Amino acid sequence: MTIPRLEKDRIIEYLQQGKRFDGRKPTDLREAEVALNISECSEGSCSVKFGNTEAYAGVKMSVIAPYADGADEGTLSVGLELGTMADDDFDMGAPGIEAIEMARVIDRGLRESGLIDWKKLCIKEGEKVWQISIDIYAINNDGNLFDVAALAALIALANAKFPVYNEKTGRVEHELTDKKLPLIKENMSFNLTIWKVGDSLIIDPSKEEEETADYRVGIALADNDGKPRITAMQKGKDGFINQADMEKILNLVESELPALDKKIKKLVWN
Repeated sequence: MTIPRLEKDRIIEYLQQGKRFDGRKPTDLREAEVALNISECSEGSCSVKFGNTEAYAGVKMSVIAPYADGADEGTLSVGLELGTMADDDFDMGAPGIEAIEMARVIDRGLRESGLIDWKKLCIKEGEKVWQISIDIYAINNDGNLFDVAALAALIALANAKFPVYNEKTGRVEHELTDKKLPLIKENMSFNLTIWKVGDSLIIDPSKEEEETADYRVGIALADNDGKPRITAMQKGKDGFINQADMEKILNLVESELPALDKKIKKLVWN
């Protein structure tokens, strides 16, 4: 997306005054909307909207042989599609570098948080374990697709249930049980991306603000008794980040985390 230089200048000027075009403050999230069970073909699914940015996520469970270094542990796979339906700037066909990066960042945030109890996904050590597959689809991109997609993955996981596994046939049935996935709630972290626009730091940007930004820092974090617990971090875009900026980012995270953590946990576990 290419936006006029004048619009970029206006975005930066507004942010220096603590304003944004849509009336929000630099650290305000847009209104969030969540719908559950949007797919009959998954073990758990949802849609998440922040303003006009929307993503769908679905969880599928399958039984596979475990990896050699985790004979008694289940596995996780995250895939993400960015299609032209969501944004004309996205390409059709196989996932591109943006989709691959986003899926890997979401995957790492989930793994490193300790949210999933991997050993409780074991059916028979060394032979059969459950694999959790999360498929995410971008429906509309109006900025901050990273955080919206990551939240959709979390909510789909939180609401997913095991399907029936027929031990005699070795097949997974379409029918669902009442048993939810083995998640450790207190270990949950969520993805928060901070964007540097001019001299300002913002969260939940519009698409125009993203295009104006120098860089982004995505952090998987949670509130740990009043202090941030950071489980993963990744920088994006070409801009240079210095020590002073990193300190400002961490200070922003620490000040905004209690309110954000409460809001996100309500969306995930409610």
